[in-house]
Amino acid sequence: MSNAPPVKVVHPAADPIALVCDSPHSGTYYPQDFDFSIELAQLRQCEDTLIEQLWDTAPLVGATLVHATFPRSYIDPNRSEDDIDLSMLDGEWDRPVKPSQPCLRLGNGLVFSQTPTLQPIYSRRLHASEIKHRIESCWRPYRHALEDALAQSSTQQGKRWHLNLHSMPSNAYVRLGLPDKPLADIVLGNLHGESCSAAFADFVGDEFKRQGYTVALNDPYAGQDLVRTLGRPAHGQHSLQIEINRALYLDEKTREPKRQFHELRKRIHLVLQAIAGYIREEANHPKSHFNIKDAA
Repeated sequence: MSNAPPVKVVHPAADPIALVCDSPHSGTYYPQDFDFSIELAQLRQCEDTLIEQLWDTAPLVGATLVHATFPRSYIDPNRSEDDIDLSMLDGEWDRPVKPSQPCLRLGNGLVFSQTPTLQPIYSRRLHASEIKHRIESCWRPYRHALEDALAQSSTQQGKRWHLNLHSMPSNAYVRLGLPDKPLADIVLGNLHGESCSAAFADFVGDEFKRQGYTVALNDPYAGQDLVRTLGRPAHGQHSLQIEINRALYLDEKTREPKRQFHELRKRIHLVLQAIAGYIREEANHPKSHFNIKDAA
């Protein structure tokens, strides 16, 4: 456990481009006041372990990399501030509340109440002051750092691209209560066209396919709060969620990297290089790729 700064921002190490990559769920520094009541190994099943390391060459192509250091189970920067299940609180909550269905069904809203295997994280209810502290000390600093990075990377015309980086369990369909079927290596999410252009999603998908990976779009993950709030494709602001199948690089029980980790990291770097070329061309183009859904 640690009192590490809640967010790290790695600035471009090459000519900057209008791209920000963020990993909100890969933090492994567990705050002293977490007070969970299950084994740490169980709690770590919530992590997108090592995702920030798989994508750590993003600054070498001119992108900014933002990643959380705190765990998503403590508080999730990819959920809205009002995504709270009041049943897990002790006392009154004096702020707006709008829990999502996953929050109520799976216990993974702004503050997790359960692990992905539905194990209770706490043996007590949390006081409202604890939740407020987590918002102010972790959630808000992360959101501000990401928004600042996007503002600084935007072109003079306001164009910008955002990759929201995640990993997914190899039994994702079962975890979601869906009929089991083969899971793609890479799942891209653009909220069915609402958070980024089809052209950008197709380009990224094609580059992963070029590296030998299977790709799905919005199945089973279409995106969450960050791409929903940051993606405005009609204004040239594109936000794309990328989920990587953990079986490609991670021992899902021990959270240790497999030997394939380094090869995947190399191939991701090639994808990043291609994306950087795409963005440089689009940023200087008077009219970016556009479709009817973008303008809706």
